[in-house]
Amino acid sequence: MRASATWTDAVIESIHDLTPTVREFRIRPADGQGVPRHEPGSHLQVQLLVGGRPQQRSYSLVGEPDGQSWRIAVKRLDDGRGGSRAMWQLAAGDRLQLSGPHNHFPLDLNAPAYLLVAGGIGITPLLGMAQTLAGRCAQSGRPLRMLYGVRSEAELAYGEALQACLGPRLHAAVDARIDFAAEIAALPAGAQMYVCGPVPMLDAARHAWEASGRPATDLRYETFGNSGRFAPQAFRVRIPRHALDITVPADCSLLDALELAGVEAVSDCKRGECGLCTLDVLALDGEIDHRDVFLSEHEKQGNRRLCACVSRVVGSVTLDSSYRPDL
Repeated sequence: MRASATWTDAVIESIHDLTPTVREFRIRPADGQGVPRHEPGSHLQVQLLVGGRPQQRSYSLVGEPDGQSWRIAVKRLDDGRGGSRAMWQLAAGDRLQLSGPHNHFPLDLNAPAYLLVAGGIGITPLLGMAQTLAGRCAQSGRPLRMLYGVRSEAELAYGEALQACLGPRLHAAVDARIDFAAEIAALPAGAQMYVCGPVPMLDAARHAWEASGRPATDLRYETFGNSGRFAPQAFRVRIPRHALDITVPADCSLLDALELAGVEAVSDCKRGECGLCTLDVLALDGEIDHRDVFLSEHEKQGNRRLCACVSRVVGSVTLDSSYRPDL
C-alpha cells in the first residue's frame, strides 16, 4: 500500500548493452515532449508485468540530463524477482509507464571533499554525481575520488565515461575488497561519502564509518535489495491475525506475496531503506536473511522484526501484521 503516483506514457527509444549483464535503456515521453531536468541521485519508477502481474521497480537515472530522454541501466539477475528479466524482454519502440523523477539520494554540492563508492550496478546513480562534481572539484581544489568495485573488468559499465571525467581520481577495484577503514581515514574533516551497491558492501561501509567517529550525516547511501547471504528460495509464512499460511516463491518478495494474499502492508521505498514495511516476528524456524539497511545490527541479530520488501527466510516464520479488526 503506497501513496498514489502520477504515471506518464513513455517509449523506449534505444537499447544498448554495456556489459554482458548490464543493458542501458534510453526512454522518452510518448508525447514527444522534452523531459524535466533531474538532479544527481534521481530515479524513475517503472511499471512492469512480472509473471503476468503488474509490479513496480525503481531504476536510477544515469548520467547528466540532456533534456530529450532519460537513461536507465538494468543488470540482468536470473535469480532475482523477475523485474530485470522483464526489462530485458523489452525492445526499442515498446511502451511503458513511468513515474518520476524522484530523488531519495541527493548530492550535497557544498562538501569540502567527496568519496564516491559504487559496487557493480550501483554505478548508475554515481555516474551523474561524478560528472557533476568533476569540474567543480577541479576548479575549487576540493578532493574527489571514486572507488568502483566489480567482479571482472568486463563488468565495468561506464568505465570510459568515468575515466574521461575523473582520470586518476577513479580507482577500479576488480575482484578485490575495498579497504573502507583506510579510505575513510584518508579523508579530510567534513568529507562526505556516497555509496551505492549490494547490502554487504553497505554494511562494511557503515561499520567503518561508525568506527571512524565521523558524523553519520556525512555518509549517504542507496542500496538495492537483491543481495543477501543466501540464494533466494521459497519459504513458509504464517499470519495468525489473517489465519493465513502461505509460501513465498523464490522469485517473489515477502511484501508482494502478502499483498497478493490480501494482507495490506504499508511500504514506500521497496529497497530496505525506509523501514515502513517492517513486521514483527512472532516465531522463527530457520534463519532470517536480512537484506535491508534500515534495521541496526543489534536488531537484525535479535530477529524481532524484518523488512518485508527485501528480506527473506530460510525455513519458516510467523509474523504479526498491522491489521486490527474494527471494534
